[in-house]
Amino acid sequence: MSSTLTLAVRDSSTMLRRNLLHARRYPSMTLNLLLTPVMLLLLFVFVFGDVMSAGIGGRPDRSAYIAYVVPGLLLMTIGSTVIGTAVAVSTDMTEGIIARFRTMAIHRPSVLVGHVVGSVLQSVASVVLVGAVGVAIGFRSSGATALEWLAAFGLLALFALALTWIAVGMGLVSPNAEAAGNNAMPLILLPLLSSAFTPVDSMPGWFRPIAEYQPFTPAIETLRGLLLGTGIGHNGWLAVAWCLGLTVLGYFWATSKFNRHQG
Repeated sequence: MSSTLTLAVRDSSTMLRRNLLHARRYPSMTLNLLLTPVMLLLLFVFVFGDVMSAGIGGRPDRSAYIAYVVPGLLLMTIGSTVIGTAVAVSTDMTEGIIARFRTMAIHRPSVLVGHVVGSVLQSVASVVLVGAVGVAIGFRSSGATALEWLAAFGLLALFALALTWIAVGMGLVSPNAEAAGNNAMPLILLPLLSSAFTPVDSMPGWFRPIAEYQPFTPAIETLRGLLLGTGIGHNGWLAVAWCLGLTVLGYFWATSKFNRHQG
């Protein structure tokens, strides 16, 4: 038992280093995906900020809108980053490296574990970078306690884990890297249909259920409440439930597809 666990940890660490080295050697995809939330942040704050804040609070207040929009874009950053994971998994499955791993004495699940842990670390790093841009243009987390900061970080990590497993599953079912990128696009489009940029209450009645009944809205509202020191209501347990549900779904989906491919 201990030897099996040692083998699993060793091989998973090796696969993690492999994925991090790939990300370092080929940073163009990560940078391209990271530019999307940064550009949206700058666009909505400096171009639409006064108009959007007037629609929310009744008067133009760009600083208030920065506080509103940054939490949503932090979660959008995770959705954007994990698209690269779907592409990387699909590339591994279609370019023959998995067949080569099959001939080696390695712990089979370590291939997926390396992708998942590497993606979560990249997502956290991307969130830090986008958060730094937010602070640079005026975002301030006023009223949040140290415990709320810790809870916010935990939510971001859990959300990254959930979306990563879903992205791994998308990569495994895609016939090529281009299809994997296309299949994973909803992970960056869903935040646009959530409360990231405007309150759900201000949306048309026919559109409101789309924003309410999806994973990003409760996660955004929870993160917003934690960072700004405001109430989160029922959104906290909804966000955790979505994260746990997506993690379990993505894990079983990805592992079943991977084992079937392994034969």
